[in-house]
Amino acid sequence: MSFLHLLESIRCLFLDKLFLLITSLGEETAFLAIAIIVFWCVSKRDGYYLLSVGFVGIIINQFLKLIFRIPRPWVLDKGFSPVSGSVEEASGYSFPSGHTQTSVGAYGSIAHFTKQRWLKIICIALCVLIPFSRMYLGVHTPLDVITSVIIALILIFAIKPIIYKGMESTKVMYIFLSLMLALSVSYLLFVELFPFPNDIDASNYASGRENAYTLIGCMVGMLVSFPVESKLIKFETSGRWYTQLLKVIIGLALVLGLKELLKLPLEAILPADTIARAVRYFIIVVFSVIIYPLTFKHFKRLESYVESRKSK
Repeated sequence: MSFLHLLESIRCLFLDKLFLLITSLGEETAFLAIAIIVFWCVSKRDGYYLLSVGFVGIIINQFLKLIFRIPRPWVLDKGFSPVSGSVEEASGYSFPSGHTQTSVGAYGSIAHFTKQRWLKIICIALCVLIPFSRMYLGVHTPLDVITSVIIALILIFAIKPIIYKGMESTKVMYIFLSLMLALSVSYLLFVELFPFPNDIDASNYASGRENAYTLIGCMVGMLVSFPVESKLIKFETSGRWYTQLLKVIIGLALVLGLKELLKLPLEAILPADTIARAVRYFIIVVFSVIIYPLTFKHFKRLESYVESRKSK
């Protein structure tokens, strides 16, 4: 807290806005968008790598949040105030930092597999700036941030050889995805069955429970989608810059649209909001890995048409 008070003493409007912008690059939506873009347009192997580092990291992070149940800095110290506008996205307990976990996992993974020096430098810079922004904004302590950085770095180096081997041997990939599903199921059982104390913070517990069902939906979606895509779809990630851009814009708009539009209908049909949440994220993963890539052949046709017109 003494370090957070030091940062609080140097705050100014410019730095507040700057670090609010920087921290937004580590949000869940940014992570999903980056992973999907890599999966669709760069490399399916590296897309699976990014998603795996992210999902495993989130599961571990959520386990630790509910095991230790450490309040946010402004709850620990009533004399401390976070930057205005930073609290809305700070859900769940403080330790460890989910924002840091996701951002370092995503940008660190890209830095690990990319051969582009400029991109590697940018990603490493973000791996430093986003965690620092969480402390500057006053939503996490150094312990929250450092713990998440260490976990993310371990996963970055541990998961890459597994995924790369898994893309050569489907058996390895099936085993790894099954283990990821088992880990998410264990977290769900922990959330639902563990005898938490009566004084547990209701909103923080609700956040952890929501994430448990989100992860189950994503994990089942990945386990179902991988064999279908690898054996039947087999889409190509390459393309001209304009078709790649069009592919990303349309695809991300559809994914975000599904994320919002499916919420109310599924909650009305299914017996519980949590089950609806799991089904919604399952559909999003299946759409991203199987359904939308079915349209990629049309982008190839558009590319061929444009190139043929150029040659005339």
